[in-house]
Amino acid sequence: MASTPKRRIRNPKYSSSSSLPPSPMRVLSSIEPPPSLLPSKTEIFKLVAVVSIAVSVAVACNLVVKFFNRQPKPFCDTDSESDYYLSEVCDPCPRHGICYEGKLECTSGYTRHGRSCLEDGSINEMAKNLAKMVESHVCESYSEYLCKGINKVWFPGDELWNNMDKVKLAEDNATYLFAKNRAMDIVDNLLEMRDSNIGIKEFKCPELLVEHYKPLSCCVRLWLLEHAWFLIPFCVLLVGCVWMLLRVCHRHYLSVRAEELYEQVCDTLEEAALVSRSINGEGEGEPWIVASWLRDNVLTPKERRNPMLWKKVEELVQEDSRLDRYPKMLKGEPKVVWEWQVEGSSMRSSGKKKKGEVKKQKSSDLGSNQDQSLKPMEPLKWHIAVFEDRFWKLENFVSA
Repeated sequence: MASTPKRRIRNPKYSSSSSLPPSPMRVLSSIEPPPSLLPSKTEIFKLVAVVSIAVSVAVACNLVVKFFNRQPKPFCDTDSESDYYLSEVCDPCPRHGICYEGKLECTSGYTRHGRSCLEDGSINEMAKNLAKMVESHVCESYSEYLCKGINKVWFPGDELWNNMDKVKLAEDNATYLFAKNRAMDIVDNLLEMRDSNIGIKEFKCPELLVEHYKPLSCCVRLWLLEHAWFLIPFCVLLVGCVWMLLRVCHRHYLSVRAEELYEQVCDTLEEAALVSRSINGEGEGEPWIVASWLRDNVLTPKERRNPMLWKKVEELVQEDSRLDRYPKMLKGEPKVVWEWQVEGSSMRSSGKKKKGEVKKQKSSDLGSNQDQSLKPMEPLKWHIAVFEDRFWKLENFVSA
């Protein structure tokens, strides 16, 4: 029996144009990984942020460590001849400092602040106090010389420095010497200075500065002496003007007061004449009045001390034709009597009535209830009397 040939069954998976089986690379490329195996974009961003923060922290820590562990540059020596300003190895020595082997020490009067030397405030204050003591000593002496003519004006510098040494303000000798040198510099710029014949510096207080040391009484006295050429003529002119003004006021007061007294004298004489001659022609008294009695009656005790006032009244009476003046013997003594002419009394009476009516009309218009016996010139009379009294006191003082 004949055997039938076996047919090879082809795998469709490997069916291709080639009869060879596929290579391993092709097999791997054809295999796709599952989706959960690769990270997402969000996870990638988080990873980058964490790495950035870690790198930043590492760099910052490194810088901090380097900064604190950094050694400062040393100072270049003060006596070094090399051009250390261009050197990168050391820093230049600061002002007012002494540098040696890279270390800094400040000179006397200065203290170290960091890498520089600053002025010591206590030493500066000490120097100002020393300079103020010298200034007070020199200026007070000069002010006494100007006001009283004592003490001296120029002071040798050695004397001033010795006075400083007597009031030493610091226990440290180096500190005091530095403050003293600073005070000497201040004094040189503050006071006036000159060289004496033997080459010693002498100091004097300036004119503007000495004004602050003068007492008030001395300033007033010096001002008066300085302006005496102007003040004396001015005072003389002022006194003369015041005296002339007082004389004018006094004469005006005498004129006003004399007219008032003259009116009173006329009223008194007229009344005496009318009473002495009644309508029936029977006399009830003398028509005349003694002038001295009338004077003592109308004048106040203060006005009697001024003879010029009654003299003006007599001049007014002498000029009046209605009054007669003649001598008369009374009790064996000659007296001068005044008499009113009765013929002229009617005119004066009518005039007095008109004046009285005018006064009454004015008082009624103003609504005044004051007594008519008070005259409107009384306030002015009082002021004039006071002024006259002061004037006579001043005149008596000047004459004395």
